Amino acid sequence: MAKRIRRRNREDPRSSEDVMAKEPDFDFAASGPHTPMIFHPSNKSDDEETLIRKSSSVDSSASWFKRTRESLQGDISSILLLLFLYMLQGVPLGLIGAIPLLLQGKHVSYGQQAVFSFAYWPFSMKLFWAPIVDSVYWRRIGRRKSWMVPCQYLIGIFMLILSFKVSYIMGEEGGDGPNVLFLMLIFLPLNFLAATQDIAVDGWALTILSRKNVGYASTCNAVGQTAGYFLGNVVFLSLESADFANNFLRSADDQKPYGIVDLAGFVFFWGWVFIVSTTLVLIFKKEIDHSLQTSSQSGEDDDVEMELGIWETYVILWKIIRLKPMLYMLVILLTGKVAFAATDGITGLKLIGMGIPKDRLASFGLFLTPLQILLPWMIGKWTAGPRPLNIFLWAYPYRLFVGGIFAAIVYFTPYFMLDTGKFHNSVYVVWIIGYVFHQVATYSMFVSMMAFNAQVSDPRIGGTYMTLLNTLNNLGGNWPVTLVLSITDAFTFKNCIVKGTKTVLYACNSKTLADQCSARGDVCEVGIDGYYIAVAICSVIGIIWYKLLFSKIKYLQKIPRKDWSVIKK
Repeated sequence: MAKRIRRRNREDPRSSEDVMAKEPDFDFAASGPHTPMIFHPSNKSDDEETLIRKSSSVDSSASWFKRTRESLQGDISSILLLLFLYMLQGVPLGLIGAIPLLLQGKHVSYGQQAVFSFAYWPFSMKLFWAPIVDSVYWRRIGRRKSWMVPCQYLIGIFMLILSFKVSYIMGEEGGDGPNVLFLMLIFLPLNFLAATQDIAVDGWALTILSRKNVGYASTCNAVGQTAGYFLGNVVFLSLESADFANNFLRSADDQKPYGIVDLAGFVFFWGWVFIVSTTLVLIFKKEIDHSLQTSSQSGEDDDVEMELGIWETYVILWKIIRLKPMLYMLVILLTGKVAFAATDGITGLKLIGMGIPKDRLASFGLFLTPLQILLPWMIGKWTAGPRPLNIFLWAYPYRLFVGGIFAAIVYFTPYFMLDTGKFHNSVYVVWIIGYVFHQVATYSMFVSMMAFNAQVSDPRIGGTYMTLLNTLNNLGGNWPVTLVLSITDAFTFKNCIVKGTKTVLYACNSKTLADQCSARGDVCEVGIDGYYIAVAICSVIGIIWYKLLFSKIKYLQKIPRKDWSVIKK
């Protein structure tokens, strides 16, 4: 095992992988560790907790603004930097999330969407190279900047080069349609660089902040990345939309068939933002480990956590996977989201295909963001106890039911299209309400699973353990969507029909036959939509999965915590 030991209070994040395991309190009156609303058996005595409270220099009787300023004193500039770095990270993620909507507007197949979905995978796989990023660095530049700076420069260069070729790749020049495979091969390394930058910034977040405020690292991550995703997705799709620009940004005499910006211009702008901002950070911001300074000043050495090397980390990961309870967790985390793959992966694409504007669909996120912030705190009292997966078991069938409701709404949506080709506002209201109910189920499952993962993770290797479980959870959401997208076309059957009649000439399932049908003036219509078949199959799989694993999930909560540990005391 590692010979080096880093002394940390057990309440603080312990490695770059630990950042998302911690959330700050909204109560600024008491400085110190900020823990999420999850159950942690504590070894601290009441006296120790009292000492921590007494060590706070913040006057609890002061105004909220003054308490906040005093609590964050010395860390405000670092917090702003972290927010900006996480925002930069969110921009390419939002852009990658917008590409499928642009592709669907160009009528690509679900199989082609499945090919592009591989571009999402690096963020779900970053655990496999995170130990290298944490351990290998150039001391002169700094442990985190050794990776962050090159990654951000490469992202900027990638974007600048892409801006000159993206119109051709998207099929806007030449008329051959989008080259989806080439597009995926471009955005896959871009996402890989963003994931690597995330690892480096997560690690820097733990040392750039003083120990009393290190809990705000997760807040910077959540807020910054959400803002970046919003800019790269919702803002871009809105500005790219001719409908949005003509309705809200242009006068009635200045209507045009295109938006304010295009993909090439948007990517070009952010490429320069990455390069310029990275240069400024490289020159003006030095790496100083504030957490070690404050820890040594306080003289705390009650708890220790092993700092693992590269090889030791991989050995620990293998030992965790071989634990008997982990065998059940592997099955649950990797297969539990198959039931929702069709609903989560195809519904938005179906709406785009039906004529729902991309910017309108993306704007649904405006109504969901407050819910994403509030819901974890609303259900906190149920996930804070020793049985957090009870919420997961309650939300699972509810989410299955919502998936069926989504399919029904998708079926009836075309009937509400106006003669102008647009939809009445009531259609958008129905979909927003539907997505709100869907978000309740999704986040209830997510929060309860994260709470359970935090409980069973061995505190001495908490970052590695938590990140392994979160990686499996993310991977379990990615591969079913890719699989379902790849096979849904096989369930879809189209017929070439004489225009204006119901006379079927022949099947036009392939692109060649569909083009041939259209060239003759006929219409290639969908006879059987694979989306509904995919939703039905996934739902049946979900019902069977729930019946088979319900008792196993209940059993997992009863397993003694020592059985989850790979390092015996």
